[in-house]
Amino acid sequence: MPQLILLLLVLAVAYLGYKSFLREANRVTAKVRRAEKQARTGATGTLVKDPKTGEYKLAKD
Repeated sequence: MPQLILLLLVLAVAYLGYKSFLREANRVTAKVRRAEKQARTGATGTLVKDPKTGEYKLAKD
């Protein structure tokens, strides 16, 4: 029985680590794509609209 609990614990940690890895990989990929697009268009930043004020500001990484 202790082996089963240990196995389930290891599987849970592996699953959470995998999900965390995918989240980080998607974040980095989006950042790289944004940088490539900025380099292609010659832009110096990406503007995002602030929903509260309606003003455009540079996106923060």
